[in-house]
Amino acid sequence: MDDSRDPHPTAPAERARRLTTLLAPWAALLVGGGVLVVIGLVVDWLIGGSGVMTGLALVTTGVAAALMIWTDRRRGTRTPVTPGRAVRHLGLALVVVAVLIQAVPYGRAHSNPPVTGEPDWATPRTRELMVRACYGCHSNEVDWPWYADVAPFSWITTRHVDEGREAVNYSEFATRGGSDDTIEVILEGSMPPAYYTRFGLHSSAKLTDAEIAELVEGLRATPGIGEEHEGGEHEGGEHEGGEHDDD
Repeated sequence: MDDSRDPHPTAPAERARRLTTLLAPWAALLVGGGVLVVIGLVVDWLIGGSGVMTGLALVTTGVAAALMIWTDRRRGTRTPVTPGRAVRHLGLALVVVAVLIQAVPYGRAHSNPPVTGEPDWATPRTRELMVRACYGCHSNEVDWPWYADVAPFSWITTRHVDEGREAVNYSEFATRGGSDDTIEVILEGSMPPAYYTRFGLHSSAKLTDAEIAELVEGLRATPGIGEEHEGGEHEGGEHEGGEHDDD
């Protein structure tokens, strides 16, 4: 009998097996977390989430990792964490995060301050079209949807309204003053934003080409909106003329 042979010929294979057993759950978690992040990116783009959904996907993955570590230490080597169990931890983390974020107070106060002064709309039809297309975020007459009570959609909706009112608030237009590019953004097609009418939401805000033309015509005849827009074009024409004279 040759005593020089390795008494443990399967040691490398055993080490490889243990390493695979150790890393496989984490690989499964990374893949699952990556899928969540991709989904978060897509949803952010679709609803104008500005990274909210992507951030929650990262938080969920972190919570799942913490659950895996806790489970591994609690069970020891008796029941190692498997890839399937790692995926279940990710699902559990998703539920935990979804429940906990409901306790965040931001997005719960759906305020509609008093109307202090709208523009002197050229016609009632002009106001009607503006209410349909813009008052969902740019007024103090917001009709808050049901999902504005469910985080994280409540956060996103509140942010949209807060930013919209900060940019221009037609319910306070006569008292706040300031510049307004209403006609420009409507002609560019950036207002209302595409995400606002996706999936059939706020369908009345999606104006036809004829309605857009009718609205722009009315806005051009509205004091404080049309006058300013025409004034900007006039100033631009004078500027170009001035350059021509210098030549």
